[in-house]
Amino acid sequence: MPYKEREIKKKYYSIGEVSNKLGLNASLIRYWESEFEVLNPKKNKKGLRKYIEKDIEILKKIHSLLKNDGFTIEGAKRHFKSKVLSDEIKIISELENIKKKLIALKRKI
Repeated sequence: MPYKEREIKKKYYSIGEVSNKLGLNASLIRYWESEFEVLNPKKNKKGLRKYIEKDIEILKKIHSLLKNDGFTIEGAKRHFKSKVLSDEIKIISELENIKKKLIALKRKI
């Protein structure tokens, strides 16, 4: 069986790696962190940022909203807040449905 090379995905990325990957200045990424609550990478003991794929996706979305869609920073913040609330409402609804199903199953036992 031939050896298959796989793309190796890292779990964490430094700010320099993210900057190079996205073509953004590290200072701009740090600024966006201070402006957007949704962007909050973990930091190690030395205070160095550790970005995960989710953080990179958020940065891509912020960049798209600001540069492609013409949002202001305040408008982009509102967009993320409304999306978070919408997602929370969906999750709560799903949890309530699961709870009802579990109660129904418990009654059958």
